[in-house]
Amino acid sequence: MSRIGKLPILIPEKVKVTVGDSEVHVEGPNGKLTVPFRNLMGVTVKDNHVCVSRPDDSIAARSLHGLTRTLIANAIKGVTAGFEEVLEINGVGYRAEVSGKNLVLNLGFSHQIDFPIPEGIHCSVDKQTKIIIKGADKALVGQTAATIRSFKKTEPYKGKGVKYADEQPRRKVGKQGAA
Repeated sequence: MSRIGKLPILIPEKVKVTVGDSEVHVEGPNGKLTVPFRNLMGVTVKDNHVCVSRPDDSIAARSLHGLTRTLIANAIKGVTAGFEEVLEINGVGYRAEVSGKNLVLNLGFSHQIDFPIPEGIHCSVDKQTKIIIKGADKALVGQTAATIRSFKKTEPYKGKGVKYADEQPRRKVGKQGAA
């Protein structure tokens, strides 16, 4: 039995969970999410808990058991507390700002980068160098942060570029002077 998959998920007071044929609908204060799951898994709601079960010990069932439980738990956490990623921008003249539904980035290129903010994501910029990405869907928050970071990854010599707030980019020593 999967150690993660067999744990029941507690449903908070403000959250409503309904199970369909092959998807779980989660509704809470931060929005609505739908989590699809394979018909191989059994998802039930009883006594303010969500339980995920598998019919047998086949390889497919074992591999999906913990995954299904984790995706449902992330959806419940997302509609109550939400998820957040913080990106930092380093470099002279590098900055960001939110303009309408776009995130405008100046990252040392000859042009600005206009990144359309996806539906369900809230971006804010603090002091032009700190981007805060919030949302209910953990995968969408992470993908948005990764896409923004991919525009200009931190280079190893001067540390210019976009990085996660908790990331420690590799730094290299530059050229050594002649002796």
